[in-house]
Amino acid sequence: MGIVLHDGSRQQQVMAILTVEDDKRPFSGNHQNFIDLIKTGRERGMIVYVTRVTDVKLGQKRINGFQYHSESRSWSRGSFPFPQVIYNRIPNRKEEQRPEVQQLLKACLKHSRVRLFNPSFFYKWTLFEWLNKSKQTRKYVPSTRRLSGSSDLETMLSLFPVVYLKPVKGKAGAGIMRVERSKTKPDAFVLRVQTNKSSKATSYPSLSRLWHAVKGLAGSEEYIVQQGIELARYEDRPFDLRVLVQKNGQGEWSLSGIGARVAGKSSITTHVPRGGSIHQPETVLTAALGPEAARHTLFRARISALSIARQIEKASGHSLGEMSMDLGVDTTGQIWFFEANSHPMKFDEPDIRKRSLERLIEYSQFIAKSRKRSR
Repeated sequence: MGIVLHDGSRQQQVMAILTVEDDKRPFSGNHQNFIDLIKTGRERGMIVYVTRVTDVKLGQKRINGFQYHSESRSWSRGSFPFPQVIYNRIPNRKEEQRPEVQQLLKACLKHSRVRLFNPSFFYKWTLFEWLNKSKQTRKYVPSTRRLSGSSDLETMLSLFPVVYLKPVKGKAGAGIMRVERSKTKPDAFVLRVQTNKSSKATSYPSLSRLWHAVKGLAGSEEYIVQQGIELARYEDRPFDLRVLVQKNGQGEWSLSGIGARVAGKSSITTHVPRGGSIHQPETVLTAALGPEAARHTLFRARISALSIARQIEKASGHSLGEMSMDLGVDTTGQIWFFEANSHPMKFDEPDIRKRSLERLIEYSQFIAKSRKRSR
């Protein structure tokens, strides 16, 4: 039995994927991702369509948007039922900060008829602050400071042999730098900068010269400086774990999958766009730690990811539905948190990809049912 709309028609469970305009296409974002979600929704009895910020009028009964047609492989514009769920896929931070986008996101959060989940991108420094508030998650956070001046870099280098400099608003490993003390000259430092798919190392004879170089590379970007973790290695290359955590059909956090990413030959990050490669977590963990320790570490990684997701949601003060995160495993098997993304990119592993789409629909249907009961 469906819900009766104010205009007398029957209401189905409806999700709108929210994005923005595009100069060359009808709307911005990963179109294939949207198509896959629309198809999964159709298979499970949920209407899913794409809408733009300029199309959403919260006071109306219907919203303009776009639907995909598999037969003609084309998009068509139309009018759709008002959604119970808005899935935020604003493509980047710059678009998210536009006044009209901020206005709509804030209005959605206050609206009684719709649930917006994942209202904003995460910022690295904020994530570390949130996780440090809880005894449960504090242990996963490497020592981290805001990089406000050379004294922050000097302090961290006095505590740790290797530190990483990361942009607060960074994505997919862009802008990351690695600093370590020279092994041959006591007062010198080696700065390694991530380029497209490799890294370039430069030696500096003093901290002041190093800082001058770092400032030039960072520009106006905000950075953090973080303790370097000696990651476990596979085929003599460091690796970390990519974890996808989503809410399920009961509205509870659950693990959708774990993948492993191994750093490229001369890369300082494991991100695939920076030369990293995709592997099975069981394979790399077993090679690094042995079979028994690998099973135990994978179990702890799952528990850690769920604990971290709950704390991030609690500290954010907003309803979240999914996040991906990067977890490191050091040479002793300890789990470390590096990053979380509230707008996860598509996982390359087919089983994780399929589960991620199903979970998104299941959780959205859970929200839709909850909205129905609350009326």
